[in-house]
Amino acid sequence: MREGRFSALLSVIVPPVVELIAERKGVPETAATESFYRSTVYARLSDEASKLWHYSAETLYAMYDDEISGRAIEFPEEAF
Repeated sequence: MREGRFSALLSVIVPPVVELIAERKGVPETAATESFYRSTVYARLSDEASKLWHYSAETLYAMYDDEISGRAIEFPEEAF
């Protein structure tokens, strides 16, 4: 996928994940956005080769929640 297309795809995927974080963690959307962008999940998501962009906002949120809760992040097998 070309870089521009992938960036556009991320701009569609990230907002629903941020909304889930803000809603479920009870934090402002700006704080949720900053936290997600600093996460390992986002770092992997932003790597097109990881294929995490195939997953739903709910799945990405669950991986993010595992990370911030100190649990091992369970990346789907086919992601790598």
